[in-house]
Amino acid sequence: MRARLRRSAVLLTGALIPASLLIGHPAAATAAADPVSGAFAEAAATYEVPRDLLVSLAYAETHLDGHAGEPSAGGGYGVMHLVTSRTLERAAKLTGRPVSALKSDDAANIAGGAAVLRAYADEAGLDAAARKDAARWYEPVARYGGATSPDVARLYADTVYDLLAQGVRGTTTGGESVTVKPRAVEPDRGPYAKAKDLDAPGTLAAAVDYPQATWVAANSANYAVSSRPSSDEIDRIVIHVAQGSYAGTISWFQNPSAKVSSHYVVRSSDGAVTQMVREKDRAFHAGDYNRRSVGIEHEGFVNDASWFTDAMYRSSAALTRNIADRYGIPKDRTHIVGHSQVPGTDHTDPGGNWNWNTYMQYVTGGGGGPTNPHTPESVCGSGYKVIDSAALGSAGTVYLLYNSGNGYNCVATIKKTSIGTASATSAYLEVKGKARVTDSGNFAYYAGPVRASAAGQCVKWGGKAGTNVYDSPSEHCG
Repeated sequence: MRARLRRSAVLLTGALIPASLLIGHPAAATAAADPVSGAFAEAAATYEVPRDLLVSLAYAETHLDGHAGEPSAGGGYGVMHLVTSRTLERAAKLTGRPVSALKSDDAANIAGGAAVLRAYADEAGLDAAARKDAARWYEPVARYGGATSPDVARLYADTVYDLLAQGVRGTTTGGESVTVKPRAVEPDRGPYAKAKDLDAPGTLAAAVDYPQATWVAANSANYAVSSRPSSDEIDRIVIHVAQGSYAGTISWFQNPSAKVSSHYVVRSSDGAVTQMVREKDRAFHAGDYNRRSVGIEHEGFVNDASWFTDAMYRSSAALTRNIADRYGIPKDRTHIVGHSQVPGTDHTDPGGNWNWNTYMQYVTGGGGGPTNPHTPESVCGSGYKVIDSAALGSAGTVYLLYNSGNGYNCVATIKKTSIGTASATSAYLEVKGKARVTDSGNFAYYAGPVRASAAGQCVKWGGKAGTNVYDSPSEHCG
């Protein structure tokens, strides 16, 4: 159960929110059925933050995965990525909720994030009318990211507003779907309009070793100036997963207290590349391999396959191929390694969700055409195992999975043709005695996941790819 606010009002930067805003929200009626959606609606109403903007920010930070209370590499917790010594403690003060709850409880965490955003809005001078306009929240959003430079703050906020424009279709770890409909918003960047647009073509391109990269320098405390390869041979490329967002990772490498860096950072959504350390210098990313390797960080978290897009794989593989060609590094798994393969490391990245077969095919150019980087297990999430499947002609396969840990079934349709091109695809799951749940649309890689609690219940399941359809009988009743 979500903890209730115990005070009649919440103090935000000297402004009191009336108690009438804290009770009686329509979200309370739906919170039990859709707890995360309900939490977003309730927090948005309580703190007068646009709901769709709040969801878009959360999706940019974590893809709506709270990671069971475990911190990101930058010390951020929960769906809203509340960061220790910055937003986490402030959220606790603003909401009156303990830090422990803000770290591990989704509803508390979302409320904390909304409270901090509202406080930033108050400090930026947004009145009641301005707070209703999502475009006016640009400055509070940019500040929320905690970037150490206005350029990276702009990159962070632009990512959130891009998601708002594109729409969000996220799935929580509990199987709940949270969506934002696409909406055109022209953000009021205010003071950030003067910051560099790090997504603009050719930003400081002369500083990079890889022509397709943007240059953002890491803090000098986070790497060692060197003269490689004359001082040390470069014969390895190390693949990392950042345990954080693209803008958050760039900001972390600019923080002198981090004491870590990587040569490159790759974005999930479109494969954009930022270089932060020159290849001649030693980035602090792989212990004993620092002297001999180039490090590539990838936006995302190891336990969430939704971050590992085909665009990311292709872009990163092109970067790896370029580095390997310039230094004569063999394009094999002995010389292109994961962080977990570095001797003496305690890291697990890039983890089991990273598709090495696809990645290496792209690196070597031997892929023979697009392949689907997604599997039914990566779509449905950790703990789900395939228990049945049905071919949809040559267009794809629909899979039924089960998670014995929580008693949920999951259905996903994985495309085999028109990979990367939006085409008609669907997946559905119907538990006996309950309404059918369907995910249907024009998707580039897969439909689903569709999850439902079905322990001891018969289910019907199926899907469609192209013109091929499968509908199961009522089965798997154990």
